[in-house]
Amino acid sequence: MKKILFVCHGNICRSPMAEFILKDMIKKRGLENSFEVASAATSSEEIGNGVYPPAKKILAEHGISCNGKTARRITGADYNYYDFIIGMDSANMYNMNRMWNDKDKKIKHIMMDFAGINRDVADPWYTGDFEQTYSDLILGCKAVLEKLLR
Repeated sequence: MKKILFVCHGNICRSPMAEFILKDMIKKRGLENSFEVASAATSSEEIGNGVYPPAKKILAEHGISCNGKTARRITGADYNYYDFIIGMDSANMYNMNRMWNDKDKKIKHIMMDFAGINRDVADPWYTGDFEQTYSDLILGCKAVLEKLLR
């Protein structure tokens, strides 16, 4: 089983969107027993809060539920548990590398690197454009899944 953790700043927009988009893709392929997918934050400011309503709405518009998800912060145990840790932007990568000293090279890339696009996932908290973030994450999740299936 391959274990993937998506990470963003607050774990209320991008990383939970990525978590549930990838889970949906995995389910549609009948591969639920091959992957474990989760998400977390680098900060503690949103801990315990649910997925941000506009993020939840856009997932629901595409038939994806994120019910029950609450924000949590990354822990030292996460580094040891997950096989692949994927940040949504360069600030997330910096914070994770500071926290974990990535000696085992588990923190692979910023999400969009998997799709061959050299930029951060658009942050809808600042842009207000949840459609763009959803599009980024569809591209990124497809590329992550294809890489993990090789």
